Amino acid sequence: MASKPGPLSRWPWQDLGNYKYALVAPWAVRSTYRFVTSGSGERDLLAFAVLPVLLLRLLHSQLWITVSRHQTARSRHRIVDKSLDFDQVDRERNWDDQILLTALLFYVVNAAVPAAQSVSWWNYKGLVMAALLHAGPVEFLYYWLHRALHHHFLYARYHSHHHASIVTEPITSVIHPFAEEVVYFTLFAIPLLTMVGTGTASVAVANGYLIYIDFMNYLGHCNFELVPKLLFDGFPPLKYLVYTPSFHSLHHTQFRTNYSLFMPLYDHLYGTADKSSDDLYERALQCREEAPDVVHLTHLTTPASLLRLRLGFASLAAAPAPLASRCTSLLSAPARPLTALLGRTTAFRSEANRLHKLNLETWVVPTYTSQYQSKQGLYAVGRLVEKAVADAEASGARVLTLGLLNQANELNKNGELYVIRKPDLRTKIVDGTSLAAAAVLHMIPRGTADVLLLGDAGGKMAAVLASALSEREIQVQTVDKDLYESLKQELRPETHEHLLLSGWSHCSSKVWLVGDKLTGEEQRRAQAGVHFVPYSQFPPDGVRGDCVYHSTPALVVPDAFENLHACENWLPRRVMSAWRAAGIVHALQGWDDHECGARVTGVDKAWRAALAHGFRPYDRHDAK
Repeated sequence: MASKPGPLSRWPWQDLGNYKYALVAPWAVRSTYRFVTSGSGERDLLAFAVLPVLLLRLLHSQLWITVSRHQTARSRHRIVDKSLDFDQVDRERNWDDQILLTALLFYVVNAAVPAAQSVSWWNYKGLVMAALLHAGPVEFLYYWLHRALHHHFLYARYHSHHHASIVTEPITSVIHPFAEEVVYFTLFAIPLLTMVGTGTASVAVANGYLIYIDFMNYLGHCNFELVPKLLFDGFPPLKYLVYTPSFHSLHHTQFRTNYSLFMPLYDHLYGTADKSSDDLYERALQCREEAPDVVHLTHLTTPASLLRLRLGFASLAAAPAPLASRCTSLLSAPARPLTALLGRTTAFRSEANRLHKLNLETWVVPTYTSQYQSKQGLYAVGRLVEKAVADAEASGARVLTLGLLNQANELNKNGELYVIRKPDLRTKIVDGTSLAAAAVLHMIPRGTADVLLLGDAGGKMAAVLASALSEREIQVQTVDKDLYESLKQELRPETHEHLLLSGWSHCSSKVWLVGDKLTGEEQRRAQAGVHFVPYSQFPPDGVRGDCVYHSTPALVVPDAFENLHACENWLPRRVMSAWRAAGIVHALQGWDDHECGARVTGVDKAWRAALAHGFRPYDRHDAK
């Protein structure tokens, strides 16, 4: 909200959440029924078009969000190079309110004004009238209204809510208190009502005007420069008729300049055009992509996970992903064709962050968890991951971390395959085992004397954990003979006394270290109060209400970590998987070795380095 919210700042349907769309339903049903049952010459075209246009505007907005976030992650032509945070995402989550408001007002005006019920599909006279009225009264009145909103009285009560976002996104353009948005719509209604009053209105022009306003609003707030210089070189007066993203960005950083709506003409006429507008425009166009220092290579988990990325729905990305829900399954339908298309490409950039002087990027392999777990899909996945490793080296990345199943033993032997194939690989491959194991050790309750270790024989994490626990003189029990023999080979002989093969009936440990394949049947064997501590990439599906389930290995990021406004899978805000954090620590320390295959950085060494750089321990159980 604004710093001192004024009257009518709150949106009327704020408490309804997504149920606010029920307000449109009766009107939509009524207009559709009348359209279907009326004769061809009696149909109310304008009312019928409200619902399709509402959906079109929602799609249009989402496309701008995705394109803008992808472009700013690339850093090419980025204008304001500052951090965007979760507070801004929360503040802007109601960006669709103005679309809903417009739809409701269209329905109301249409029902109250008989002339609006008989408009045609197209009328070129209305187009000319709308263009002239927008360039004249609308732009002129908006300019002076905008200047008035920057007076301290109105600014504190209304407009400061919009200006809370220094780093703008397309949807920042429509984030206003209710009263302010009503005033804006009153201005934009000047061409619309004039067309209706003069009999020149048409469905195409009326709704096209709304799309035009959306487009120009989103253009000015997208935070990357996309207006080609060729346009202004070919027709210099265009600079007074069309603004650019860099022109409007100065309004959000300087506050007292560049007030115009879409036409800078009025700023030039009244002396409020920022003198650095042209220079900023030139610099933004010349801005090139920054080379990443660290690349984190992850992958999709389900079709719906694509929509939960930073490039997808902002409000979903800013919340931990549910492990399974009706919402997730519903989102899978629209995501499937997108992931099918992406599956034919290479890994794509999803997120860009910064920590001190390090440029950090997250790349997503467009594959699902199920493809890693099937023999048929493993070969295709392997080619995509190997291509991503080559691309990371070509981009100059110092470190590449393998997230989720991109480090699966069956896929690439915990990343060792890439080093074998290219011994002179400059980019260091980090599987993060040491730091992940350290995070697991931190979650084990103090005073624990013995643990039960469940997992597959030959697993790197199990071996590193067993070694670290044995060195701490904690008894490691296992009920799997193959795992026992495998661990016995990995441990130093003097620590074998801390490794024990036991049966289920003799297992009394209150701490279970569990891998990916923990079954419900195994969980039901546990005593009440057992702590399930996963050392796997994925959290277990909990079936016991009388036991404690800890988080997957993770750390809280340092306060200096910038531009983080999306959650990593099921982890909460500003919490990062230990595997991802390991690559960042590797780069900060300047370590010149790979940590993949049989290579291990060292549990204590990795933990001390992470804490020294501001990472903090995280455990879901402790957080509660």
